[in-house]
Amino acid sequence: MEILPMIRRSCFAFALLISGIAGAEQTNIILILSDDMGYGDLGYTGSQYLKTPHIDALAKSGVFCEQGYVASSVCSPSRAGLLTGRDPRRFGYEGNLNKGDASYATRPELLGLPPGEHTLGDHLRPAGYQTALIGKWHQGIGEGFHPNERGFDYFCGMLGGSHSYFPTKGKHSIERNGEPVTDFSSDYLTDFFTDEGIGWMKEQTKQEKPWFVFMSYNAPHGPMHATEEDLAQFPDIQDPVRKKYAAMMLALDRGVGRIQEWLKESGQLENTLVVFFSDNGGPSGNRSWNGQLSGGKGCLKEGGIRVPMIWSWPGTLAEGSRYSSPASALDLLPTFLAAAKSEALPLSDPRSHEDKNNRKRAVKKYGAYDGTNLIPFFTGEKTSPKRTLFWRLQGQAVVLDGEDKLLRPSHRPAQYFQPASDPGELNDLASPGNDRVLELFRELSDWESTLPTVPLWDSSPYWNRSSADYYDNRPPGEEPH
Repeated sequence: MEILPMIRRSCFAFALLISGIAGAEQTNIILILSDDMGYGDLGYTGSQYLKTPHIDALAKSGVFCEQGYVASSVCSPSRAGLLTGRDPRRFGYEGNLNKGDASYATRPELLGLPPGEHTLGDHLRPAGYQTALIGKWHQGIGEGFHPNERGFDYFCGMLGGSHSYFPTKGKHSIERNGEPVTDFSSDYLTDFFTDEGIGWMKEQTKQEKPWFVFMSYNAPHGPMHATEEDLAQFPDIQDPVRKKYAAMMLALDRGVGRIQEWLKESGQLENTLVVFFSDNGGPSGNRSWNGQLSGGKGCLKEGGIRVPMIWSWPGTLAEGSRYSSPASALDLLPTFLAAAKSEALPLSDPRSHEDKNNRKRAVKKYGAYDGTNLIPFFTGEKTSPKRTLFWRLQGQAVVLDGEDKLLRPSHRPAQYFQPASDPGELNDLASPGNDRVLELFRELSDWESTLPTVPLWDSSPYWNRSSADYYDNRPPGEEPH
């Protein structure tokens, strides 16, 4: 048992109580995550055919990050990064978690978020927060991986990566704190998750406790299921898959609107920080549209890792603001802790699969956590810093250093872009002997050399070709309809 961290957490929680920080006046936090959503699939980001008035209103109510990035271009490691505030490659979480991944694992028993990593829930609980995760987990199953064991007091959803949107019509794996759900408030899963989230928030407000809820929607990830009522809202979309996608996005938007309306009615709006983004870019299979970005889910071009990111906190963050510097899902942890007036937990001792010396080198070079508190930059209190971010997935790797991005695909020579001014990555600036390209190569190599462990598993080699195809066959285009 880790005695010292427990003592530290207890002392810090007691200090908060006696100083009057803990309690009902603490900021509530809502993280809303969509799944496999295209960058252009909001009215706010350019869609002419989809209906997202409530998400658009959320964007107008706060700060829209023009260069918002996630930790990975596939679902599971992306979520591992936002949950921990640490680059998931640092603890071996590089590949996606799919059926059959045990065949590609170095250590099959480690298929999931390593038990030594702290989650957002773990960090916020010592500050007096009640914590909940509603929807998709996708961070492993079995002992040691369940959300209730990973910092979340309440969990309602599925442990895997996808699920039928009509759970009442057949077999389902939706559970509530480890027990199967037998009574659904709605036949459609997206609406059910919204019901659960609002119901849980109501209970916490009655108890006058600060709370954090992760609304981890699986929409609009496949399977492509939509209600007839929602489909009827899009008579002008001819593509049947695109129409289902639009209807699924409508249900997601409806959920965001209901949450915002409840915050207003309950008087919690100005005391609640709301963050919205997608776990990665849109894939071609669900007919999502990544707008001005090239590539998509699974590749490391902008269309795979750049997402619409919205931060709303009325009274604290100015409405209608735009933040042009890079922001990352890794920034959730320090920003949430700043809003909660709390501190990050110390890292746990490295597990047996990690190289301890390399881990020390990585912590010394990059710090224990990889994000930064965004609030001072959103408010103009501080000037935005130069950011350096890294990605790696199935032979692909990227470093974004300031305005410069070096992209090392798995099947072609490296490319050099400046995505702030060239979001479609149409102008490759790489050339033989380019000093900046060589400098970025060294920076990427140095980062890879400090990773404390090899990937603990990988996805099927099938996905290597799928990812490579995005580099060749998915440039920016017109919105499908």
